[in-house]
Amino acid sequence: MTTALITHPDCLKHEVPPGHPERPARLSEILGLLEAPEFASVIRREAPRADMAAICRAHAEDHVLDLLDSIPDTGFVRLDSDTLASPGSGEAALRAAGAVLLAIDMVMAGEVKNAFCAVRPPGHHATRTEAMGFCLLNNVAIGALHARAIHGLKRVAVVDFDVHHGNGTQDIFFADPDLFYASTHQWPLYPGTGRTNETGADHNVVNRPLPPGASGREFRKAFEAGVLPALSEFGPEFVIISAGFDAHRADPLAQLQLDDDDFAWATEALCEIARKSCHGRVVSALEGGYDLAATARSARAHLRALIGAAPGTRNE
Repeated sequence: MTTALITHPDCLKHEVPPGHPERPARLSEILGLLEAPEFASVIRREAPRADMAAICRAHAEDHVLDLLDSIPDTGFVRLDSDTLASPGSGEAALRAAGAVLLAIDMVMAGEVKNAFCAVRPPGHHATRTEAMGFCLLNNVAIGALHARAIHGLKRVAVVDFDVHHGNGTQDIFFADPDLFYASTHQWPLYPGTGRTNETGADHNVVNRPLPPGASGREFRKAFEAGVLPALSEFGPEFVIISAGFDAHRADPLAQLQLDDDDFAWATEALCEIARKSCHGRVVSALEGGYDLAATARSARAHLRALIGAAPGTRNE
């Protein structure tokens, strides 16, 4: 049993104006580092397009149609103050969501133990009815609802260690007690959500905000004291990770002080709960991370942790 890496060249075609942090080089830098011989055992697949049925489990159909219709033939369209679309953006968004769908299908079929979706645009800020914060479609929410609708699972969890709170995922999960969302993030910071008193309709949401300058040690304490016990108590049948690497000390958009090994540690901890709760079923999707070298190294550490969790477990 091994790990899958799922991506697609179209994810590089979501162009942004010069100077915008969510640039194609984020992904190309990661993929270049993951070509190393140590990853030769990883199963590599190209992401399919997500279909409307899957997307509309998480998003309002009218919103999705309007979003895809807004993709320009040339130049750029501004979807909000931070979020732009270019001619390749629609296809990139469909592939990014499709990667998570394929990853879940592969894990559920027993073809792989876990998977990393190296895709863009990111997704965790996208709400049911709004593209925002660099995000067009909420890739992890689409995947979670696919796992329930297609594979008959009931309890699906998303854990998010991006430096920004995943307000979109929280929005989609908030009123459903069988969906669990947990986030560590810097606060105050965009988008301004993620306070500890935001707990969901049935305490199915766990937020552990961290102050600017918080260290990896403080991050691990928040994870151990808040996220991991709540996740374990929830008893997930599938764990999805919003793998943002912008809490790294080198990232230009925030002020947390994590290092590569903090992301590996968090990944290992989540995989251990998944091993005990759901036969190791884990899929992760790239979210933020805007220092090219630090993001690529963190993604490498994350993938190493996923690979380390794959051998020696049973796919029961």
